[in-house]
Amino acid sequence: MTHALDPDAPAAEIPPRREPLAPYRDVTRSDAAFRAYLHGLPGVDQVGAEARTAVLGTRSIKTTAKAWAIDTAIAMVDLTTLEGADTPGKVRSLAAKARRPDPTDPSCPPVAAVCVYGDLAGVAEAALAGTGISVAAVATAFPSGRASRAVKLADVRDAVANGADEIDMVIDRGAFLAGRYLDVYDEIVAVKEACGDAHLKVILETGELVTLDNVRRASWLAMLAGGDFIKTSTGKISPAATLPVCLVMLEAVRDFRAATGRQVGVKPAGGIRTTKDAIRHLVLVNEVAGPDWLSPDRFRLGASSLLGDLLLQRQKLRTGHYSGPDHVSVD
Repeated sequence: MTHALDPDAPAAEIPPRREPLAPYRDVTRSDAAFRAYLHGLPGVDQVGAEARTAVLGTRSIKTTAKAWAIDTAIAMVDLTTLEGADTPGKVRSLAAKARRPDPTDPSCPPVAAVCVYGDLAGVAEAALAGTGISVAAVATAFPSGRASRAVKLADVRDAVANGADEIDMVIDRGAFLAGRYLDVYDEIVAVKEACGDAHLKVILETGELVTLDNVRRASWLAMLAGGDFIKTSTGKISPAATLPVCLVMLEAVRDFRAATGRQVGVKPAGGIRTTKDAIRHLVLVNEVAGPDWLSPDRFRLGASSLLGDLLLQRQKLRTGHYSGPDHVSVD
């Protein structure tokens, strides 16, 4: 690994945020111009992407670097419950776990955020008050995205009013796949405005985009529209977060910052269950986008079961043996 996975390495300076659309105003004036621009992006070599992620996935880190990677991954987790049977009690329990993932070890870092449905954002906000842990809420007719724009915007405003400081929206995949890029762009812009001060994560639902070329196009579209993060998936569609998809999205945010000066985060979500999976993603972040993204402000892991395995591996490093699954809560 490079020095970026060294816990003593200095944090890289993040460039100031700049207006992202200034060089691209002509691109967003018509569907034809948008289509010409997005389809003019360099094509993705799928075989090459799969080969590169396979090689990076074999990287092995040990001892101090591994301990740092585990703690970094814990601090990047968006602890999530998105079930129809969710209750205020379940959200409060999740918030307690977010604050103290390992109650026996106060040195264990808290997670980045708790992600819930918008109507439960107020419960999460009250339970997390004063902790610095974000409240993320899914909106815009999650997970299908099938609703009128007025309904989607009302959904966003309601979640923000309830206490969400991060909004996870889903794009209209039907419009995107039909080539109505300007419709998708305009909707993201409107949702961003409805977010107010809340950060916006734009879910691409990459499992429905069919090709890595479409993943690259959707990533650029979402960033041009003002998304603060691009996110792989809702977790409700298979395949969800895959390493080749994450590779393409990391290349997109890297290239977007080089072109505009604006740094956008990435959130893979769905199917990331083990510490090995998490570390593979951290290696990918470091090697593709660079160390500036090795922070919860720029990279998140959307997972519900991952935290348990991270805690087991952390305990193993600390004590020399596994405590056993009964010592780690399962959501």
